[in-house]
Order: sequence, then C-alpha cells, then structure tokens
Amino acid sequence: MDSIRRLLQGRDYIGVGVGAVVLNESGEVLLTLRRNEPEAGQWSIPGGAVEWFERCSDAIKRECLEEVGLTVEIVRLLTVVDHIVANEASHWVSIEYLVKIVSGEAGNYSRGENADMRWFPLNALPPVVTQPTREALESYARAIPCEGLRDQGSSDPIP
Repeated sequence: MDSIRRLLQGRDYIGVGVGAVVLNESGEVLLTLRRNEPEAGQWSIPGGAVEWFERCSDAIKRECLEEVGLTVEIVRLLTVVDHIVANEASHWVSIEYLVKIVSGEAGNYSRGENADMRWFPLNALPPVVTQPTREALESYARAIPCEGLRDQGSSDPIP
C-alpha cells in the first residue's frame, strides 16, 4: 500500500501567512530570530501560517499570543508580500499588519520556532531580516509621515 504524503503549506502549495509590526512605548520593533525555513537564521516580525477556516485577522492575534505572549489589536493593514524563497522552494503570500499591544509581557514563548526575541530601534535593525519583515517595515515607514507619527527632523527609520 502506498503511503500518503502530507502536503506542506508553502512547499507543495502556496501558503498563507501573517505578520505583525509590534512597537513598544519607546518605538522599538519586536523581532524574533527564526529557527525554521523559510529564511531560518534571520530576524522576523512575529507571525505564522493561517490555519484552515481561520480569518487572517484572527491568525495574527493567535500567533502574537502563541509566539511572544502578547494580546494585540489590529491597527491597520500594512502590506501583502509575495514571499518567494526560490533556493528553499518556498512560496507564501504573507499579510502584514500594524498592531498595538493590549496586554501581556513580551517573551519568547515559542522556543521551538524562535531562537531569540528582542526589541530593536527602527534605525538599528539587525543586519539580516526576512523579506516580509523588510517590506512590512518599509510600508510602516512610508505611512509614518502621513499619520504624523514621526518627528519632522528625524530621518527615515528603515535603512
């Protein structure tokens, strides 16, 4: 009898993921260091795969609670990323949100997925960030002047 192989999201078919730009009171962004593909060893905003019959907005709230222990509320959609990593044969569509913290204490609650978790100033990001993280932060940086959240004299926070 042939064994049945389980199809993998993002590898055997296009996966759907979500990510959250989470900022603290000091304006620092929360990043996790990925253990798993895609883009293992790179820093990433919290997020993950959308589950079957789960709304994307519910998925990001679940992922933030599971990964970093934060209950969040969505502020707005930042961008949608075609996350294709050809050398890893990985293909995802990732929806990136700006969220605000409602409650909780940030921590690395998913050590199997993330090697580390830290807050970074927007103008001092680690040298290697995932594609969805880069695109989400670029989208956030473009929106800041429109929302009046940036000081007039400050420089662009994304290198």
